[in-house]
Amino acid sequence: MLDINVAQVFISFIVLLFSLTVHEMAHAWTADRLGDPTARLLGRVSLNPLVHADPVGTVLFPLIAMITGAPLIGWAKPVPVNVRQLRHHRRDYVLVAAAGPASNLVMAVTAGCLLAVLPISPQTLDAANVSAPLATFLSQAMRLNVLLAVFNMIPIPPLDGGNVLAGLLPNNLAGIFNQIRPYGFILLYALILTG
Repeated sequence: MLDINVAQVFISFIVLLFSLTVHEMAHAWTADRLGDPTARLLGRVSLNPLVHADPVGTVLFPLIAMITGAPLIGWAKPVPVNVRQLRHHRRDYVLVAAAGPASNLVMAVTAGCLLAVLPISPQTLDAANVSAPLATFLSQAMRLNVLLAVFNMIPIPPLDGGNVLAGLLPNNLAGIFNQIRPYGFILLYALILTG
């Protein structure tokens, strides 16, 4: 029988949901600021997790991983970007792709700074310890956001790193590189499952 720490699963899930929401909102906000209103018109420039959550990728797979200890595989609904509406097509698409992982790094640094200044009171008999759950939340936020930023910057399409690399390569090399796009998920699963 599985020994499930419900509080830990709950905190991890809330951190993941918040982190994915901010990540996707950063893509949407950046695209909107650079000339493409597509995501804004669809209501995606929002911190409402319901507009970004994918029932399988944001809820089911992460919960299964958190409960069983399996490798964490998850995703949110991708933000639609019309590259032709961006003012500087290739450069701006690189910025839109990098905005998600950048937001994760900002959240990780923020959580780390808060964790460094938060006084963690020792748990004593008959005394409430309200700082311990907050410290757990911040610690999880720091760890998970670093993981999300690093993972998303792996240069394999459809990850953000693949989109950044495709935008930085010369056109002829970008065309060759984008030919692996249909096989990106297979490559990602192979990386995840082989550790």
